Amino acid sequence: MAPLSLESTGDALSARDLLTAAAREAGELALAYFRPGGRTSAAVQAKAGGSPVSEADLAADAFLKRRLGEAFPEAGWLSEETADDPGRMSRRALIVVDPIDGTRAFVDGDPRWTVSAALVVGRRPIAAVVHGPALKETFTAARGAGAQLNGRPLARVSGGTKAAYDVAGPKRLLTQMGARLAAEMAVRPFVPSLAYRLCLAAAGTLDFAAAGPDAHDWDIAAADLVLEEAGGRLIETAGERLEYNQPRITRGALIAAPDALAPHLLEAFRAAAGG
Repeated sequence: MAPLSLESTGDALSARDLLTAAAREAGELALAYFRPGGRTSAAVQAKAGGSPVSEADLAADAFLKRRLGEAFPEAGWLSEETADDPGRMSRRALIVVDPIDGTRAFVDGDPRWTVSAALVVGRRPIAAVVHGPALKETFTAARGAGAQLNGRPLARVSGGTKAAYDVAGPKRLLTQMGARLAAEMAVRPFVPSLAYRLCLAAAGTLDFAAAGPDAHDWDIAAADLVLEEAGGRLIETAGERLEYNQPRITRGALIAAPDALAPHLLEAFRAAAGG
């Protein structure tokens, strides 16, 4: 296959389709170890810091690195399960992957885990997929071409001020925001895949979603583009769209909201997040 120039909407669409095909195959690899409602058959060990990693994470990561490295040979690589190579910052393009976002859920038989992959060019994602193999839900996006769920276009999310919001994220942060906004926060039960949580905001299932500090770029890059192409934004307390392929790969508190609603939420978000 001829290399993509990564400049046009057509190339973004081709990149989206390549990412989606690879994520689906990686998802099938992981599903072989997944046991709905029960503990995974995969071997599990603890990483530094105590978070789990399974042989399914590692198998999916190795597959994605090989497949996407062949598809985008000019791109650098950033993944939760691969040591970060600072040389990636010398590349204009970057593949950002979380082979299983929500490993604890995967291990415990909860279907709310995803395979997340994005292609970043010029500091922003241009193509993305958040694939939930056990959920049978696949969110995709290409810059300038909109976002989809299971191949159907997502309507652009719209949001005005309300007396009550349907939300997901850290309960304390959201409750503090509600107090400042004089609004009720109906906080959903914990959504273990952050990428999936953000995509629920992109789909309009949630009015908005939040994340506490210390999310990594691999958790959010793909969902960021899905949200943007659906008419929303993912921001830290500074209020600007995020940039990727930077030295810093961890984030402060985040909020995902429709473009029309985000300015209304920002002051309360800053106060609640301490930003």
